[in-house]
This record gives sequence, structure tokens and C-alpha cells, in this order.
Amino acid sequence: MFNTAIVLKSLPMLLEASIWTVVYSLSSVAIGFCIGTLMCAAGLSRSPVMRRITAFYVSFFRGVPLLVQLLIAYYCLPLIGVNVPSSLAAVGTLALCTGAYNAEILRGGFLGIPPGLIEAARMVGLSHAQILTRIQVPLAVRLTLPSLVNETTMMVKASSLISVVGVLELTRLAQNIATSTFQPLEIYATAGIIYFIINGVISLLGTAVERRFDVEKAA
Repeated sequence: MFNTAIVLKSLPMLLEASIWTVVYSLSSVAIGFCIGTLMCAAGLSRSPVMRRITAFYVSFFRGVPLLVQLLIAYYCLPLIGVNVPSSLAAVGTLALCTGAYNAEILRGGFLGIPPGLIEAARMVGLSHAQILTRIQVPLAVRLTLPSLVNETTMMVKASSLISVVGVLELTRLAQNIATSTFQPLEIYATAGIIYFIINGVISLLGTAVERRFDVEKAA
């Protein structure tokens, strides 16, 4: 029988751990968006060297499982003298991974921008950096917002993998509680509901922003 008492007892701890899940996930997404933007711009540049570097980066982080990436960062960095906290290594790995996906998402948005708009920006004297930050990135975000929101929800779910490197977040705490209470069904079901709520809120916020963009476009 489903033990409601253990759920109510564990819920405050799980909710507190979910805050760290959100912090780790959104930090990774924010850093990964910046990385993805730079990689996208480099991949679309005229430099063949930059394009090859970007292609390798995207291929590696999209082709290697995230769990393997986390284990490499956690176990291999100390071997080369780089000692960082497990939480920092986890966030950095998540950011590099989502950055590769964001680079491909934004690439589609960049290619969807009318070339004449970029040429007009150059004619009025805007620098490459100004064109990137004021025109290309905002327009690319508008064009690819649903995909970016989907990538954010994917990273929230993928953040559960950082439990394998000792980072205390929702999944890790759920594992600890389930082991100590011998009530895995109740604890994991509760954790699943919390993940569902977090991603539901993110999806609703993304839909609200998308509708606002549509209203501004119509106006």
C-alpha cells in the first residue's frame, strides 16, 4: 500500500533539494546558451579553422553520452591537476553539453534571418559584435524559442545524472531517502511529480514569452 506518511515526512527535504536542481539546471542553461551562441557564430564564420573546431565540439558533446562526459570531468580533471568541486564540474559539463545543442538550434535561427537585414546593419556602421548581440541573437531566439524551451526542460531532466558524481540534488536525495526508508515507490514517485511540476512551469513560461513575441510582431 502507498505510504502517504513517508511522503509527507520526506516532502520538505525533497522540495529543498529541488531548489538545487533548478539552480544547477538553469545555471547550466544560461552558461550553455552563451557557449552555444559563440559556437554558432564561429560555425557560421568564414574561417575554416573556426568551423572545424565548432564541428568537432558539437559532434563530441552531442555524440558522447552525458553520463560519460560527467564521469570524464569528475575523474579525469584531477589527473591533470585540475581540482574543482563536484558541483562545479557537473555544472560545467552540463553547460558544455547543452551548449552544443544550443549551437545547432541557434544555427537554424541565424540562417532564418534575412541577409538583407544584416547587410543593412553593416551599412549603418554596426560592428560584428553589435550585429550579433542586437540583431542576430534576439531574432534567432524568437525564431527558435520552442526548441530552446524544450532544451531547457531536457536539461532539467538530465541534471538527475549529476547524482552519480556525488552532487546532492533531487534525484540524489531521493535515492538516499529511498535507501534508508525502504520505500522507493513513494519517494521516486514524489520526485517524479516534482520534476513534472518544474518542467511544467518552464513550459508555461516559454509559452507566455512566445505569445508575447507574437503580439509584438502583430503590432
